[in-house]
Amino acid sequence: MLDGDMAGRKKEKKRAAWGIPKGIVLLATSKGWRTSVLTESGMLCGRLDVPIDTDPRDARSAAAAMVTELARDFHDTHVEVSWEPPREPWSWTAEVTLAARCDSPSPDAGGRTARPGVEQSDDPKGTP
Repeated sequence: MLDGDMAGRKKEKKRAAWGIPKGIVLLATSKGWRTSVLTESGMLCGRLDVPIDTDPRDARSAAAAMVTELARDFHDTHVEVSWEPPREPWSWTAEVTLAARCDSPSPDAGGRTARPGVEQSDDPKGTP
């Protein structure tokens, strides 16, 4: 029988043991597409869930979507994926960075977006 206190509790979403993604390696192998996702605390490796004959551009899009969803679902953050030019025809790498926030402009900032802890500047180069 369930205790009354236990029955009314909601399950809290646990934060993932691995950190926010920082990079991706995508490999085309004879058995399919493989990924390695570099995080703050290690590397996650696995198979990309696309057919073996998927075009490399589509495989890169699928890998980027996977990492973007991972960051959003497990870390409540948005990331951007930037693919580097390939060094080999079967291997791609990407840098994963935190996406710029799309906050509404602050009236005190003269129409510029204000973020806590970030100094605003009138200099077009962004120097405070």
